[in-house]
Amino acid sequence: MIPEFLKAEVEAGFSRHLKKEIKISASVPVSGGCINSCLRLETNAGKHFLKYNDASLYPGMFEAEASGLQLLKDAEFVAVPEVYFSGEINNVSFLVMEWVEQRKRVKNFWADFGNKLAALHRSTAEHFGLAMNNYIGSLAQSNAFEKNWVDFFIHQRIEPQLRMAKDAGKITDGTARSFEKLFHNLPGLIPVEKPVLLHGDLWNGNYLVNERGEATLVDPAVYYGHREMDLSMTKLFGGFDREFYPAYEEAFPLEKGFEGRVDIHNLYPLLVHVNLFGGGYMQNVTSILKKFS
Repeated sequence: MIPEFLKAEVEAGFSRHLKKEIKISASVPVSGGCINSCLRLETNAGKHFLKYNDASLYPGMFEAEASGLQLLKDAEFVAVPEVYFSGEINNVSFLVMEWVEQRKRVKNFWADFGNKLAALHRSTAEHFGLAMNNYIGSLAQSNAFEKNWVDFFIHQRIEPQLRMAKDAGKITDGTARSFEKLFHNLPGLIPVEKPVLLHGDLWNGNYLVNERGEATLVDPAVYYGHREMDLSMTKLFGGFDREFYPAYEEAFPLEKGFEGRVDIHNLYPLLVHVNLFGGGYMQNVTSILKKFS
């Protein structure tokens, strides 16, 4: 159930956005990850999606998410939910978005998804990074600009997670030294490519199947990076269907040896999971380090 003060604020925001009086008749809890409270709102203007949280826990999270979704939407290749508005009241931050009515996948779902991600990855920028920082899960993500991918990967992706893990006693000095060896080897391992627009957290829990049976991207952690980051993450945590990859390759061929680089790119999301959940993720990290350092 939506808190009354938040209900009144959202109704007022909707009324301003749609230029007519909007009333919420029901709010239904829905799954939306383990970070935020998520509701489906029933209104006199249809169904909508609301997520909210303590504003002091994750400052600027919803503003960053809204900006990321808008970047993806402006690229006009992959479907994303429309963002209506965000705000804060009584130390509660919130984001109101389009409700995505889910259906079964169309027959060519994975090939279509692969083609559309390839098209998204044609959106380029001058430098790696983004003009604003954001979040990956509940962890802050730095997007400070770098001129080359290896520097960005080391300084803005791996090192912040290593510091966090070391401060929490989750990694040993030996593991940290193995990362230093890996950093030395990276220029010879990762092909040079232009920065492209990434979803940034592209695992199989961060897309929905919309009413047309097509993929809709949600919960992004966008930045301009190496496209193999998105593709590598699709192979984690259950992975994408194998039909996805040849469709992507046909539309935007990868440099030879991509499969051998997947584990390197996935060190970042794995370290994120070490810091969020601990458990066996550190074993995955050390196993990868043995191969490349």
